[in-house]
Amino acid sequence: MHEITMAGPSDDFLAMWKAAGNRIQSFFEDGLQSWLKVDPRPPFLEHLSFRLGNQVFFLRMEDVEEQAEVPGNREGLELVAEGWNGYPCLMPMRRTLRGWEPARPGWGLIDLRHGGSINPAMLVTEEPVAMTDWELLDFAVQVVRNDLKGRGYDIVSTHSNPQVDPNIWFVADIAKGPEWVVVRAARFPDQKARTPANLNAIARNVAHISGSGHFASVAFAGLKDSQGLLWRGHGLEVGFDGLEPIARAH
Repeated sequence: MHEITMAGPSDDFLAMWKAAGNRIQSFFEDGLQSWLKVDPRPPFLEHLSFRLGNQVFFLRMEDVEEQAEVPGNREGLELVAEGWNGYPCLMPMRRTLRGWEPARPGWGLIDLRHGGSINPAMLVTEEPVAMTDWELLDFAVQVVRNDLKGRGYDIVSTHSNPQVDPNIWFVADIAKGPEWVVVRAARFPDQKARTPANLNAIARNVAHISGSGHFASVAFAGLKDSQGLLWRGHGLEVGFDGLEPIARAH
């Protein structure tokens, strides 16, 4: 099990987070369009993440003077980057008279693994990169979340950590209270993801919060690959037939 911080962020962190995002956006004329995590709400494994070409980058901001508290930890950053086959990046931040700013020039990023500077634009290649299971689950969670939002439901929280369930909490009816969803992804040629064997255990574990649970299967196939293989940054065909209610745990 890995610790996932759920506490709300401080004002210091929010200002730091905004300054870091602005630095990344400054490298793109029309702004970066491929953000992955761009919401300063928990849970926090990384603080920001984005895809550039066939590479993905996960950012954690840290105060160089070690005065400001920031949510999450380096272990979480390393975990999510490894799960996505991406880069775990630290962005040292400094409080100045103008507010928070990256402490290093350029992209301001350091590779957590070896301490060297990272220039994301220099790491993009033409080599096809297969989507990892964690990456695919993240897309599946996005599909389900967008469907729920489209129905007018309030999304409380989402995450795509394969080691933690449920993946989504939402409210469809205030009188009914919160509901949850366990999401799984299927790769072509499978057309439906397997229902987790521990689904009843998950339901019992969260029964004190809500007895309204659902299972969601999202199937994917590659559009540009004759065998339906899934490559990062390439088009996907998506199959999602809605939520399946889970019987209340006893």
